Amino acid sequence: MAVLIPFQEIVEFRDQDCFVQAANQTAVIDLPQQSNIKRILIIKWGGMGDVVISTAIIEDIYNAFPNAEIHLNAMPPWQSLFEADPRFSKVWTVDLRNKERGIQGSWRWLTTVIKHQYDLIIDLQTNDRSRMLLSLLKFSGKSPKYLLGNHPVFPYNVRQSSPLKNAHSFQIMRRTLAAAGIATSTTTPMLYSSQDNQKQALNLLESYGLNRQPFAIFLCGSHAAGLAKRWGVTNFVELANQIKHQGIYQVVLVGGADEAPECDAIAQALPDLAVNLCGKTSLLALPTIFQQAKLIIANDTGTAHLAAASGTPMLIICGPTNPLRVKPIGAHVLAIQPEIECKNCYQKTCSHHSCMRGLTADKVIPFLENMQ
Repeated sequence: MAVLIPFQEIVEFRDQDCFVQAANQTAVIDLPQQSNIKRILIIKWGGMGDVVISTAIIEDIYNAFPNAEIHLNAMPPWQSLFEADPRFSKVWTVDLRNKERGIQGSWRWLTTVIKHQYDLIIDLQTNDRSRMLLSLLKFSGKSPKYLLGNHPVFPYNVRQSSPLKNAHSFQIMRRTLAAAGIATSTTTPMLYSSQDNQKQALNLLESYGLNRQPFAIFLCGSHAAGLAKRWGVTNFVELANQIKHQGIYQVVLVGGADEAPECDAIAQALPDLAVNLCGKTSLLALPTIFQQAKLIIANDTGTAHLAAASGTPMLIICGPTNPLRVKPIGAHVLAIQPEIECKNCYQKTCSHHSCMRGLTADKVIPFLENMQ
């Protein structure tokens, strides 16, 4: 067995440590005063965590343009997150990463944008592909007057004065809005669940008796490509046994297909304590369940960003990823990380996994006690 690398300190990360206001970023143009902006496109293609973070930015855009028609261009897996969102007149997708990866998908994307005749496009993705498509749009002569992007590069004509390096995506997107004179005041994700999703959540809470006693949520998994981010079955089991002394009598396990083995192992180890809801809920049923929990304990995983929308106190356990870049947004969210020489390595695999194996449940408990 590999020898653990020791650490002495566990560092806390809160919003004030991770985010700053849009300092040193003056408005290039005061867009909210442009009365001719009638239709806006917001582009956001990222993973679930980044998409959920962007919903706070979207709220600020919505408030800045109360009379505009706003469309969202997302990737197909996350379209359901916005199925009941009143801020959007239209949510449309092109599967540019998979089925429509080639020229045909790019052509459909361009023709869709041209058809809707947007007055303003806000690119909250700003990667090579979105820049390429918007550049083609500009060269075609069909580009709107205003193009906002997260980085000071072509083809954006409203953009940050200088790039932010190694910053949280929330901080970068806020500075993008500042360049357009858009006020940023929303500090937590803003998601809207349909009545069906809320009903599903309430039925689950009732059927498992979760509405009758305090419970905690464990987001114990991660995407299959990020196994090093997992705190581990042994630690979550030990934590569940210890938080019983804090008046928490059940733990609810939440996740998707990639997390199922982790959730199953914890449920088998805690037959009288754990309720395994892995794979049993829709995405937008989860915020209602999260709202009813006393605490949420999570790895650095996309579902943790969804949980941040609930307002429930949440602890994020980080090791190989940097909390300054990955922490879910909200004053109710605390991230912790061992102060260890190999932290923030972002490695997919590790021979010793000291940042997680050495962070035992008894070291985590004091942080939970301070959150309640």
